[in-house]
Amino acid sequence: MQAESVATNVVAVVLYFLIWGVYELFFDGPLRRPDSLNAKMVGVRIAWMSRVLARENLIVDASLIGHSIHTATFFASTTILILAGLLGVLGSSDRIYSAISSISMIVAADQRLFEWKIVLIILAFVHAFFRFTWAIRQFNYFCAIIGSAPRGAKAAGTSCARSMATVLGHAVANVNAGFRGYYFAFAAVGWIFHPLALVLGALAMVVVLVRRQLYSPTARAIRAYAAELGETGP
Repeated sequence: MQAESVATNVVAVVLYFLIWGVYELFFDGPLRRPDSLNAKMVGVRIAWMSRVLARENLIVDASLIGHSIHTATFFASTTILILAGLLGVLGSSDRIYSAISSISMIVAADQRLFEWKIVLIILAFVHAFFRFTWAIRQFNYFCAIIGSAPRGAKAAGTSCARSMATVLGHAVANVNAGFRGYYFAFAAVGWIFHPLALVLGALAMVVVLVRRQLYSPTARAIRAYAAELGETGP
């Protein structure tokens, strides 16, 4: 493998992580766009927690939280299975590389580089696994908060609702980050074809995610709903 090829691959991987990090920064980080779907959901969750504090029957709320926990648990378990398969691929990389080495469109480098391409996919799924499991822990903390929360109209107007929404928001943000790990793992598959495919795949994932955050029918509906909540108050 020549030095130029090494430089090309290194630059592609750096751009891949840079693109991923920039998206996280502007849509789920400190520089989050105020008109994004994730940002608007903050107000929706605050309104939800205000309703929770104001009512006695929490069966529906418990069901919704339980559904979120089950979703995170399912994807954490699924990620473990995917990682087991990928580690199997990595352990048998010599045989797999030999089997597909004749397909020049897919493998254009030596076996060591092929193994690093698999490692990148593994890292993306490892990131997703840790995000999902941390979300599960946060949902468990949130269950304790729900159980200990005060009740009544007076409680609904306190800062408890905002604090509860913050904890719930952190859990949801980690679930979302786990999902993004899947998206960028798919983009990492492009590196098997060519370093440019890795960068273009990451950019394609960003285009898909940005459209959903800003321009999808769901995003527009949630912005309108959040505006109505702001007018009527929690």
